[in-house]
Amino acid sequence: MKVNIIGGLNSVFNQFISEIRCEVIQKDPMRFRKNLQRLGEIFAYEISKVMDYEITEIKTPLGIAKVSTLVQHPVLATILRAGLPLQQGLLNIFDHAENAFISAYRKYDAAGEFHIEFEYLASPSLDGKVVILSDPMLASGSSMEIGYRALMEKGTPKQVHLVVVIASTQGVEYVTKHITAENVTLWIGAVDPDMTHLSYIVPGLGDAGDLAFGAKIDSH
Repeated sequence: MKVNIIGGLNSVFNQFISEIRCEVIQKDPMRFRKNLQRLGEIFAYEISKVMDYEITEIKTPLGIAKVSTLVQHPVLATILRAGLPLQQGLLNIFDHAENAFISAYRKYDAAGEFHIEFEYLASPSLDGKVVILSDPMLASGSSMEIGYRALMEKGTPKQVHLVVVIASTQGVEYVTKHITAENVTLWIGAVDPDMTHLSYIVPGLGDAGDLAFGAKIDSH
């Protein structure tokens, strides 16, 4: 698996990262969602650089222009609910894309421990296609692995891109160890060093789903 860290270079990308982390700016859910969309758009632009292109002749009012265009539009997949704004940003750029949605959640036991429970997947066939699976946070890495495994039941993609805004060091290690296919690339905004005992990234930003859509009642 290849790993690309977008936030390692100076760009406006890091401005949006700083805003989704900021506890003051986080009080505005609309801005939080908008910043995730902006990050998704930048991820889409970077991923577009490694996709396949062909020369297309476009008729203009004054003649014919030869333009390099995508051979194939990707399938955009995300893990509900936190992934929706990030996926929308990707969709703003790849606006001809098919879409897939994965439902997964934390299921707690009596001791307060949890595991990731896969519940539902809606997806087109993925045979021979480029797939972009996005989720804002890569904490333990288990949600991303479960999402990836679920998608692979829908066909064999030509290329898979995993997109996360903020990852923990442990999450990156887990995913690169458990998803070993050569056609997979992991795209990361920033990598943070620690996690809490409940698998929240530190310093991270908190719960992306709650910040985007409001607090929920966890099922313990």
